[in-house]
Amino acid sequence: MIKSKWLRIALPFMIGLFIAYLDRSNLSVGLEGMSKDLGFSGSDFSVTSSWALSAFLIGYGLANFFGGILTYRMNPKTVVIFVYALWSIATLLTGWVNSVGLLIFFRLILGIGEGIYWPQQSRFAQAWFTKKELTVANTVIQHYGQFLSLGLGFLILIPINANLGWKPLFIILGTAGLVIVVPLYLWLLKKEPDGVETKPKEEQSSKEKLTFRSLGGSRFLLLIGAHLGQNMLFWGITLWIPLAVKSLGFTGLTQGLLSGLPYLAAVILTIPMSIISDRTGKRVLIATVGLVFAGILLVFLPVVDSPVGKIVLITLSLGTLISTYTANFWAIIQSSVSPSSVGPAIGIVNGIGVGFGGTISSFIVGLLLEHTGSYIPGFTVISFIAIIGGFILYLYGRTLGPKNSGMKAEGQVIS
Repeated sequence: MIKSKWLRIALPFMIGLFIAYLDRSNLSVGLEGMSKDLGFSGSDFSVTSSWALSAFLIGYGLANFFGGILTYRMNPKTVVIFVYALWSIATLLTGWVNSVGLLIFFRLILGIGEGIYWPQQSRFAQAWFTKKELTVANTVIQHYGQFLSLGLGFLILIPINANLGWKPLFIILGTAGLVIVVPLYLWLLKKEPDGVETKPKEEQSSKEKLTFRSLGGSRFLLLIGAHLGQNMLFWGITLWIPLAVKSLGFTGLTQGLLSGLPYLAAVILTIPMSIISDRTGKRVLIATVGLVFAGILLVFLPVVDSPVGKIVLITLSLGTLISTYTANFWAIIQSSVSPSSVGPAIGIVNGIGVGFGGTISSFIVGLLLEHTGSYIPGFTVISFIAIIGGFILYLYGRTLGPKNSGMKAEGQVIS
């Protein structure tokens, strides 16, 4: 049996999340073809598409919120295998839908499955990796799979959709989850290493009750607010980016490359940022600056006339946001809440951030698209919300005080 935690835990989760994000992204690619076959092209496209795209986020948000709480005492291996199989079947069956109602139903199942799945990754990270390793561990477990999928995925999905159509697109991805990821998880995953005593005693899981205090108290509310702002920016762009790029005049492989470019930039930038974060422990500061800067960049979208210039701004914004914020934010939570509360904490924060924030931002972009004919006004509105989220995260750092705000990664609370 493989001993290395990086090969046994981090690598399988990276592969699993790579395919999971293809499952999330496929609708954005196949949406135009589906709209013609299912009868919502034309004037109904913006609103119906918003509902179809948001169905995933609604299920995802609710499942994160409640799933993290309800499963925090269950074996995470059992949970991740069951829900991965569940949403893979839902993705496969999406290839045979013949109505908008069925499409929304299967996207809701996909969201519920992935929503329950997400907090379990942090339970594995907290059990297998020390606090000094958390940013790098989160980068491999959650970050590389997620953003390599978004970066390379459109280059995979767009040609499949163009040559085979949207139906095979869903069938292929659903089958991949069932025949690749589920067997891989059955083989490699284990709840915790045999030698948990090798971790510092204070980092080992406890049987503490789930309470507001174990989640971090009032500071936890600030983390929720910050993540809400971040997700409104991230999902407001990510759900619409293939269509937004096409609206700027780019099609075919160029459309796929430019749609994935922000996420490829993030993967490259994350390497130095993760090392700096783990060495300095300045995770709140780095995440705050990245979130505010990403929002500021998008404020200039309306004044840039060139389509290439708009792509550059979107790429720099998302690349900066993802590389500075994402892995740092999860490391902050994993190190600032009680070990036994990590799963519920991640679920609550991600449920509200993605489920509520992502859904609202999707409709903001869709409704402004309907009224203006452009994706840019929606992207601009959510950029201001992201800036507010950055200031909320700054306030969280201030609540730690001068001493704690400079604390290194091995401290009780990471900033």
